[in-house]
Amino acid sequence: MPDATFTPWLEQARALHRDMLTVDTHCDTPLLLQLKGWDLGKHHPGRTLLGGDMDLVRMKEGGLSAAFFAVFTAQGPRTAGGYANARRQADELLDALDTAFQKHPDLCERALSPEDARRLHERGKRAIFLGMENGYPLGLDLSQLDIYYHRGIRYLTLCHALDNDICAACTFLTDAAMTSRVSADTGLTTFGAQVVKRMNELGMMVDLSHTSAKTVEDVLRLTDVPVIASHSGARAMSDHPRNLTDDQLRAIAASGGVVQALFVPGFLNPDAYDPEGEQVAETLSSKKKAHYSVHPIGSDPAVDAAFEAEYRDMMAKYPPPPATVKDVVDHIDHIAKVAGIDHVGIGSDFDGGGWLADCKDVSEIPNLTAELLRRGYSETDIRKIWSGNLLRVFDEVIAKAIH
Repeated sequence: MPDATFTPWLEQARALHRDMLTVDTHCDTPLLLQLKGWDLGKHHPGRTLLGGDMDLVRMKEGGLSAAFFAVFTAQGPRTAGGYANARRQADELLDALDTAFQKHPDLCERALSPEDARRLHERGKRAIFLGMENGYPLGLDLSQLDIYYHRGIRYLTLCHALDNDICAACTFLTDAAMTSRVSADTGLTTFGAQVVKRMNELGMMVDLSHTSAKTVEDVLRLTDVPVIASHSGARAMSDHPRNLTDDQLRAIAASGGVVQALFVPGFLNPDAYDPEGEQVAETLSSKKKAHYSVHPIGSDPAVDAAFEAEYRDMMAKYPPPPATVKDVVDHIDHIAKVAGIDHVGIGSDFDGGGWLADCKDVSEIPNLTAELLRRGYSETDIRKIWSGNLLRVFDEVIAKAIH
């Protein structure tokens, strides 16, 4: 928890969050909707296995107006069967989100444009945007992009941790870690170029997080509108392949785009990565999903308690690497210095690896704003970081769409 000297900044930050429009561009919360009995509209305890990092109640508590929920599919085989399975997974997540929106119309709405976010903020409701993380479900069928657009997807992260049919990724997955790619960087494919052009036409933002260096170059040469990096960091601050170099930061800014700083400890500080702990966490996550895809949370309190005990034991043996709001603001500082204050924002990666010692879930995001205030950022600049920059890009992408 912040010390007493931090209190004045925190009080000012909380007041800001009661007023300003705030947007987090990357949260993997939809994965929790696949667990039977997990309700987006209920308050869940932070830093627990079954609670997750975000729900509508905690969004309101923390003063987060809007979030992009990621429809994520892990990269699999580039075959007809693989594409069909990815589309099934994406459809299941989209269906679960549709159900959540229908269940909680008093708390949130699906948002499709910056104007929706502004309107809902004025009404005190959470605006939920949808992004798709990994273009794998498209396969080689460009028409799928239109289908996802009409289901509410407003940005596409072109790839995830492996190459796909759209582009090359910046990483390669091994049993131990997400590491630098090990093969030639082939950049954007011919099909990928078609995807980018169609996204421009539709008014869907192109997301360069996870993409390779050549993919970034190829996209920036091709796109007619600004791009985003929905959850990335600065390579100069932390030499991880998932982070962007200064040249990439400048190039994205030159396009008018924005880079959203993330909360993932292993990207903020790759030296703290613990592959054994990561494997244990993945195993526990798989067990949880297998059980709660059949049995509702709360139907057997003893089972729930056993899972939580296993989680607490794992956290004791393999504590997450130390990362704090100061680490995130170090990245924001650097991005603002290199790219400019108009080209930086926030994409936490909550429920997908975002984890800070002093920001355990969305209810504590004012701690980050307090650190910005402590370092001398003006309220005007903080409003840019929390939504202004991203919504400016989004407005331009929509304005230049031709559908």
